[in-house]
Amino acid sequence: MQHIKQRYRKLVFFTWFLTLDLIMFGAFVRLTDSGLGCPDWPGCYGKVTPLGAMGDIHQATQSMPYGPVTLSKAWIEMIHRYVGAFLGMLIIAIVFMAWRYRRELGRSPVLAVVTLVAVCVQGAFGAWTVTHKLMPAVVTAHLVLGLSLLALMTWLSARERPHAPLPASAIRWRPWLIVGVALLAVQVALGGWVSTNYAALACLDFPTCHGQWLPDMDFHGGFSIIRGLGELPSGEMISQHALTAIHWVHRNFAFVVLIYLGILAWRLRAEPGLRGPATLTLALLAAQLCTGLTTIFFQWPLLIAVLHNGGAAGLTLACVVMLVRLSNAGRPAPTA
Repeated sequence: MQHIKQRYRKLVFFTWFLTLDLIMFGAFVRLTDSGLGCPDWPGCYGKVTPLGAMGDIHQATQSMPYGPVTLSKAWIEMIHRYVGAFLGMLIIAIVFMAWRYRRELGRSPVLAVVTLVAVCVQGAFGAWTVTHKLMPAVVTAHLVLGLSLLALMTWLSARERPHAPLPASAIRWRPWLIVGVALLAVQVALGGWVSTNYAALACLDFPTCHGQWLPDMDFHGGFSIIRGLGELPSGEMISQHALTAIHWVHRNFAFVVLIYLGILAWRLRAEPGLRGPATLTLALLAAQLCTGLTTIFFQWPLLIAVLHNGGAAGLTLACVVMLVRLSNAGRPAPTA
């Protein structure tokens, strides 16, 4: 029975690690404009790899030298799809083990099944991202669902990881943390909306925006959901005022999240079973502030932008770990 538990834990931890890596690579895909590197799905011009589509890719590059299709972008997009497919197979394996050995593991397989459903939905949104030509609402949903999948995998992993036991009194922090997770989810969605609308450089000064605390903004145009990339619902090109509204809301809501989660994480450090993830949360909040400001001052360097996305993923997993541990307060902690 012990070897079954060990295999299951190793599979869960490896899948969790790959999920985190895939989210980081997904940010790289988006930030390098490789989302349409292969403009069809699931293959590349109907081929399994870009090697078989060299003729089509060359023709597309010749007609639009600075367009969305190049050989490098095609490989970036297809590698992302390959890893995503492999991740799906790993989650199927987790569901099989969780169901087949549910008695030996002593856990319900429901969470594993929910994770499988989530990765299937995520795959569907990945396809729609291509077929809907990077429609901002679809791409943002793809990002949010990716972090939701990471949260589910973190939940699965946190149940298997040993930690100091928490007293039953610690559960009083759970409602506060749930609010923090909700605020973080809103900020992640706003960040995705900034990225998918290419509004990261809509304001190049700080703390003001265009030299004003309240610049001219078009909230209706900026937050219209059903529209194409770079367009308003009317079909007109999206205005600078709309992009400013998107950027301004994300920037200022970040301070709400920073203050709330910062104070909460500082208080949670007093609980022995939460000291590690709470300290990580504080470090990631500081890192997010630095990378966010660096993105503005250095005009969106690729590495910093990817790290900013990674920081959001890190905050998600740290908060989920704390939430899982608080939910089990007063119970025996998992052993190694």
